[in-house]
Amino acid sequence: MTDASATGTTLPAGPSVEDGRRCGFIAIIGAPNAGKSTLVNALVGAKITIVSRKVQTTRVPIRGIAMEGKAQLVFIDTPGLFAPRRRLDRAMVEAATTVAGDADVVAFLVDAERGITEDVERILESLKQIAAPRLLLLNKVDTLKKEKLLPLIAELNKRHPFTETFNISALKGSGVAELRAFLGRTVPAGPWHYPEDEITDANERLTAAEITREKIYAYLHEELPYAATVETTAWKELRAGGVRIEQTIFVEREGQRAIVLGEGGRTIKHISTQARTELTEMFGRPVHLFLFVKVREGWENDPERYREMGLEFPKD
Repeated sequence: MTDASATGTTLPAGPSVEDGRRCGFIAIIGAPNAGKSTLVNALVGAKITIVSRKVQTTRVPIRGIAMEGKAQLVFIDTPGLFAPRRRLDRAMVEAATTVAGDADVVAFLVDAERGITEDVERILESLKQIAAPRLLLLNKVDTLKKEKLLPLIAELNKRHPFTETFNISALKGSGVAELRAFLGRTVPAGPWHYPEDEITDANERLTAAEITREKIYAYLHEELPYAATVETTAWKELRAGGVRIEQTIFVEREGQRAIVLGEGGRTIKHISTQARTELTEMFGRPVHLFLFVKVREGWENDPERYREMGLEFPKD
């Protein structure tokens, strides 16, 4: 058994089209903080989805695109699957479930350190409703000894008939190339859905908002509650080639607004600097970023906020 080991039956390769092109949508699902965003970024070879220690950071499915020979692989980073308690939770879980049901391949990422948790149990049960080939990805295998890893692999494959099992480390990149090569050989034959040099279908306004939200979580991980969101409210192309971006950070209470602003505005300035630096590098041009913080009580119950995030507003 290698770092990208396989168990179970072999996923049959589909018929080739005339020019050998293939294209497949691969949904990466898993419990919150299993490492899905880190893995998608590693598979694409570029940062297209934000990463945070905070659970349930990914709120909407983000598509990352990679070329593997003549195969175009579209990886979908989904919100973590967990037992929803709030309206926003339900919207996120419904989005992830829909993506998994429509994908050509479903890859279930399990944090090997945590093993079989309640969330993992719940996802294993839901996989029975999915017709697409299902892969098991064991993440963080570099932190476990083989005598602990092998029983976990055996137990997960006993509970569900996975097509293949891969041992990976999304953070360090081990096993990622083998996984990508396997998918390149086995996704369905057919035309590409995106230009060859495209790495994501997320628009720049959404990407900019997500980067700022990542910086908020990184700087205020302990202080700021989960219920904060960022919207890009204005986008102006400048004659000199740069872009002026205005964003609003929505929080639920005045006390949270004070936390985001910081004493003398120091915190919001730090967040703005960090976001602007990354966006300038990401977009390859000067970015002038202006952040505003507004209190909007109960924004999680506002359908407009869900539309801005690209989520369906779940009804009671």
